[in-house]
Amino acid sequence: MGAGFARFNAVTVIQTSQGLAEYLLSSKSEAAAAGIVIGHDARHNSDRFAELTAAVFENKGFTVWWYEDVVHTPLVPFAVKALKAVAGVMITASHNPAKDNGYKVYGSNGCQINTPEDSHIAASITQNLEPLMWGLKGQSNRKSILTRMKDEYLGCLRDQLGPMAGDERGVPFVYTPMHGVGLEYMMGALEMAEMKDTISVVGEQGTPDPDFPTVRYPNPEEKGALDLAMALADEKDITLILANDPDADRFAVAEKVDNVWRQLTGDQVGILLAYWSFSRMSRPATMNDHFLTSTVSSQMLSYLGKAEGFNVCETLTGFKWLGNIARELQGRGKYVHFAYEEAQGYMFPDVVHDKDGIAAAMVFLRACASWGSPWVKLQGLYKTYGYFETANTYWRSPSVERTQMAFEQIRRIQQPFPSRISLRKVLRWRDLTTGYDSADESHVPDLPVSSNGQMITCWLDGSNSDEGVRFTIRASGTEPKIKGESPSRDDKDSRLISGS
Repeated sequence: MGAGFARFNAVTVIQTSQGLAEYLLSSKSEAAAAGIVIGHDARHNSDRFAELTAAVFENKGFTVWWYEDVVHTPLVPFAVKALKAVAGVMITASHNPAKDNGYKVYGSNGCQINTPEDSHIAASITQNLEPLMWGLKGQSNRKSILTRMKDEYLGCLRDQLGPMAGDERGVPFVYTPMHGVGLEYMMGALEMAEMKDTISVVGEQGTPDPDFPTVRYPNPEEKGALDLAMALADEKDITLILANDPDADRFAVAEKVDNVWRQLTGDQVGILLAYWSFSRMSRPATMNDHFLTSTVSSQMLSYLGKAEGFNVCETLTGFKWLGNIARELQGRGKYVHFAYEEAQGYMFPDVVHDKDGIAAAMVFLRACASWGSPWVKLQGLYKTYGYFETANTYWRSPSVERTQMAFEQIRRIQQPFPSRISLRKVLRWRDLTTGYDSADESHVPDLPVSSNGQMITCWLDGSNSDEGVRFTIRASGTEPKIKGESPSRDDKDSRLISGS
């Protein structure tokens, strides 16, 4: 946030809202009557930016479906679907630093907007840059929806969880919403599931605070973010920690095993949730059953699908891909049970077509009530389907230009691609920025190409400790980072997961 057209502020929010409104009016029939859903989190100025967004749309004649208090992000796409709205806007910067804020747009299908709609909206914004208002003119056309949508959301979540068996009991856990909005929604979900007495909340992080004073970054993935939760769990002799990021669309887990805290990776949590979803099917799986994951996530879900007879579809990173492809598959009569990506995002399409940290936490607790220790369950899955490990890292980049320079240097190493990386032979090279794939003679990639992003994936041969590595380096779509993800597999060697 800051002054200027390259920053997030009142002017750029009005410009963006004007452009989005004009795009919807020109491209969607009955857009104004269908209305737009608007919500916000508890970050600095989120409420003000949401009010400005609502005023723009009201002045354009739209019905505004209005969340009158802070919400966790998934409630916006949930309401878009439930109310058959033409679009939704959530003011949030998720787990970014305190100085940031953002404007997330959902289409009428309840998914994050994707190409080519995003470019059409961007073009409309550039054609509507002059602010036409600074507040509401005339009568408000705003309808408050918080109570109704919370009740309907919890009803969908109840159906997703199903009843617990007679011998199953809720497990005690420590919870942190990381200074965000998650606690209210977590408590509502626990009360619905009759598990309210199982939670212990990290008091210092329990209420919304846009300065995030106890953590360097309000991201459960970051080192040290769960220190207060671990201290409380040690004090109460609790072995399970659940965490959300500030807008509660992401979900993280840590478990104390043999007196050592282990923070599960996004892939490990994703596999546990996928296996639970598979195991809850009331009939044998078929290739009509689909599970989705991103191309940078572990390949374990694909092996699980091959072994159990269901379809696994890989997409580009981000829930704008996972959500929209799930919708597309459902439109063709397929059943999509679950989707995830390694960056702690988990989607249950029967609830919402976006990542949802509250739904993920509740399904995880439901699974733990049946399994006991998630770590022990994970080891059993490794023994059955093979041992998998993903080494993830990132580098903070000072600018988009510096990120582009780094990727251009990689492309100049050797043409058309390097034959080796360190001691490993490169078996396949795919560049989704330039549109090159060495997999066959056509050199056409098997995933969509975008010159606006940076993503290179290479497949490397095996060693004496694994069956091979798939390594991806990419520019983050939401943060100033260059990310590296490297999943590997071995049939028999548990050393792959030691210390993970």
